[in-house]
Amino acid sequence: MTLEQLRIFVAVAEREHMTAAARALNVTQSAASSAIAALEERHAIKLFHRVGRGIMLTEAGRLFLAEARGVLAQAETAETVLRDLGGLARGTLRVVASQTIAAYWLPPFLATFHARHPAIDIDLAIGNSEQVAAGVHDGAADLGIVEGRIDDPALAHWPVGEDRLLLVRAKPFGDAAIDAAWLRHARWVLREPGSGTRSTFDSYLRRLGVDPARLDVALTMPSNESVRTAVEAGAGVAVLSALVVEPAIAAGTLHVAPIAFEPRPFFGLRHKERYRTKAADALLDVIASR
Repeated sequence: MTLEQLRIFVAVAEREHMTAAARALNVTQSAASSAIAALEERHAIKLFHRVGRGIMLTEAGRLFLAEARGVLAQAETAETVLRDLGGLARGTLRVVASQTIAAYWLPPFLATFHARHPAIDIDLAIGNSEQVAAGVHDGAADLGIVEGRIDDPALAHWPVGEDRLLLVRAKPFGDAAIDAAWLRHARWVLREPGSGTRSTFDSYLRRLGVDPARLDVALTMPSNESVRTAVEAGAGVAVLSALVVEPAIAAGTLHVAPIAFEPRPFFGLRHKERYRTKAADALLDVIASR
């Protein structure tokens, strides 16, 4: 069994399509098929069901997928250790961050990092806070940055920055008293469950005695930009990061409510038992020196 066979198996399993996996790995379809066949024949087990022109994981394949991912993650860690022994002359920094952070807060720090370490490639993945934590936990990233705390005992977390949440809509709020009753009766455009913005706002509502599940929700959207655009079009009110809405406020397409939210911390995430890369430490140095 080789690492290349494992990479092909994982790619095929994730896509459930031989051609798509081969294309993603830049190998021929016949090479991908041969790698899967070699694994199955060597161990006398079927990893995939062949259904017409499609493929699906067998139960054995599903169990093996977790192990294969673990072996590949360990191999990547070993390669990273060897690269680090040579300093920051080459390699890849793997970062995963939540949407607000990746789109608005992190890029200036990445630009500074690249200027200091031009030979280090930057692999930035984006997800909501739950997806970021999963990526760090599973070894897909060296460093994660999220809004709010993550309840995972395997992950270390510490504050690296903060921002503010603002309540906005397309027309001015005037002298409206923004209290619990107002929040209950407003029509909302919200981020999806699992996002840091949504979880922070839900916690704020609960402290006021407002049940988030009872809000009048017009739309639930998968990104900051889609929420902002919907609110600009008059779909309702929203709570978003100041980083996201400040340009629209300056342009007059959004207006801010007279309500103050506590600063929202950004947290770095690392797996407590995985190797600490020099590249990730170097990025944290850039952030700390801001």
